[in-house]
Amino acid sequence: MKKIANTLVLTAMLFITTIACMAQTTSKVDDSKTEIKMKTYLIERDIPEAGKLTPEQLKAISQKSCSVLTEMGPKIQWVQSYVTGDKIFCVYKAENEDLIREHAKKGGFPANTITEISSVISPATAKQ
Repeated sequence: MKKIANTLVLTAMLFITTIACMAQTTSKVDDSKTEIKMKTYLIERDIPEAGKLTPEQLKAISQKSCSVLTEMGPKIQWVQSYVTGDKIFCVYKAENEDLIREHAKKGGFPANTITEISSVISPATAKQ
């Protein structure tokens, strides 16, 4: 029961932090009023024992990511992340893959695999 409660707290914290971070970076227009073409990427970060990180540690990681995103501007956005045993999978929107790598370098976290997402499907897709 305690594990479920911890998972719920962790999920809620990640959701709230993601929303706060997105609020800082949701603009799709740069200073010259030119539309920015954003692609969606899945980033796989190898982080040993990521699933054992405390809520405080996850908050610190999220805060670092958001501060780097704010510094980098509207050409990159963090959508959300999924924490597993030894990895964190992140969904980002960015103008290009180089921005994902720059964000990882500036933030001090790995970006072991970066994959551009070409389509998204869900159970709703079967009903269309």
